[in-house]
Amino acid sequence: MTGMHLAELNIGRLLAAPGDPRVAEFMAALDRVNGLGKRMPGFVWMMEGSGEPGTGNTETAIGGDPRFVANLTVWESVETLEAFVWNTVHRQFYERRQEWFEVLGEMHFVMWWVEAGHRPTLDEALDRLDHLKAHGGSDHAFGWAWLKDAQLYRERACVAS
Repeated sequence: MTGMHLAELNIGRLLAAPGDPRVAEFMAALDRVNGLGKRMPGFVWMMEGSGEPGTGNTETAIGGDPRFVANLTVWESVETLEAFVWNTVHRQFYERRQEWFEVLGEMHFVMWWVEAGHRPTLDEALDRLDHLKAHGGSDHAFGWAWLKDAQLYRERACVAS
């Protein structure tokens, strides 16, 4: 979309507190994976946590729960986000997510289009996620399947690790 960028929110709930050895491998890789994302062609912006390196955005404490990790980013296009998610080391961590995260019984990922230059807030992103949960995919809030241009998702999302 001309003049538009793709925003995405992905939340997860860690199996243990951020300092717990059970999630140490994931936490130790956050800076490396996020740093790679920031250097990818098409990366625009990432919500930064105020915590120390390796803590991600765990201090956002969604619903007051410090085990929630929120990742909120903006990308130039579907293709650039897909390239990061499915063609980099990020994919290896995605495929191992059950080692560090609870299986959430509800949607925890949402995307939407934003005007170029807009930096969404976590509250805005959570509102979009709530809209997706309540109304399903629409131009207001959607998942990968809503995007016709999401080719890598269709090819690689369901591949077993």
